[in-house]
Amino acid sequence: MRPIDALVSSLPDGRVVTDPDVIDSYARDRTFVAPGKPLAAVLAGSRDDVVATLRWASEHRVPVVPRGAGTGLAGGATAGDGAVILSLARMDQIRELAPADEIAVAEPGVITADLDRAARQHGLMYAPDPSSYEISTIGGNLATNAGGLRCVKYGVTRDSALGLEVVLADGRILNTGRRTMKGVTGYDLTGLFVGSEGTLGVITAATVRLRPVPAAPATFAAEFGSLRDAGAAVSAIMAAGCQPSLMELLDRATLEAIDDWRNIGLEAGTMAMLIGQSDASDGQAAAARMERLCLDNGATFVAVSSSPQETEELIGLRRMAYQAKERLGACLVEDVCVPRSVLPDMIGAIEAAAARHGVRICTVAHAGDGNLHPVFVFEHGTSEPPPEVWAAADEVFTRALELGGTLTGEHGVGVLKRRWLALETGPVAREVQHGIKAVFDPLNILNPGKAI
Repeated sequence: MRPIDALVSSLPDGRVVTDPDVIDSYARDRTFVAPGKPLAAVLAGSRDDVVATLRWASEHRVPVVPRGAGTGLAGGATAGDGAVILSLARMDQIRELAPADEIAVAEPGVITADLDRAARQHGLMYAPDPSSYEISTIGGNLATNAGGLRCVKYGVTRDSALGLEVVLADGRILNTGRRTMKGVTGYDLTGLFVGSEGTLGVITAATVRLRPVPAAPATFAAEFGSLRDAGAAVSAIMAAGCQPSLMELLDRATLEAIDDWRNIGLEAGTMAMLIGQSDASDGQAAAARMERLCLDNGATFVAVSSSPQETEELIGLRRMAYQAKERLGACLVEDVCVPRSVLPDMIGAIEAAAARHGVRICTVAHAGDGNLHPVFVFEHGTSEPPPEVWAAADEVFTRALELGGTLTGEHGVGVLKRRWLALETGPVAREVQHGIKAVFDPLNILNPGKAI
């Protein structure tokens, strides 16, 4: 019997896909990274399917690439030659929603926005909201420790993850964490798995924290004649203690891409737009304070929304940014993060890199926490970014580290950032991380070649 036949026989009918054309649709994420030739795809419907797959993979020394919806932007779900893809998209049940305890238990294939909508039926919300929240999954968010628009106030995915059900490489089931808001028993294994990009185990359920739905937010949009002025306004707002629940920055190139697509009436002198929000009980007063700080720092125009519809239109403008840039060409999407105080310096470095190397870079940012997304645009159909794009990216990453920042705030390392990883982690950290990997995955079958 071939090894793959043993896998097929260990799972319910229809779980294992071996048709090359179908496999290819599961073999890549949202990046340009080309996959290899995987052996098969497993469409898991339950934890038992995951257990059986990993036991088989350990026995036959076959690499396994876990995936959710394939919305990742770092190549983390790209499958290599001879791998088995483990799709968790069909594990899409909210196992429990407990309003009294403000928690939910969700399987990895649950769409992020669906969990939030379910919570809102009970006056609660799931706070993490990556821009892809309508299509990305809870499992993928956990794998990359995804952030989002609201993380400036509510934190990233790790801040909402209380406990996990994880299937280890050999098929054993590990339960981490707790259902309580506090707990320090043992090492923080939950925090270790969140952001591990499928290299330590496969998450099959998560206990997550829910929060009361806040007051209807007050939202403002400010236009600036320079990106640096917009960055200075962000620093001023945060320094003043305004505590926004959202603070998003869009540069001229991004606004032009959106305008070309949706005709938003972009003014010739607008070089940047800042969209901010407060969901505090005094949200309108907080928005007014942020409006004044924008004007004090060079804003040419500021408008505060007067209705929920206007608010949705402004937030929708930010959420369509990536799709608008995809229309321009292939995209190398990055997400450096720097201390907020040096945000204007990082913005200046991105602009300088674009000019020096003749590269089109469109930048958006979760500006309230210093997380910038410079998107390097190059020609459609190109299998690899041209040298000038890599040179500009190298300059941007190097400068972010010099400013005390990090290579990735929320997208993960995947394969795209591994070439720069040593610049940030150093030899001791690398040794420790490889040691941790060896404890959980001694055969190196879980998403090999990714993240570390």
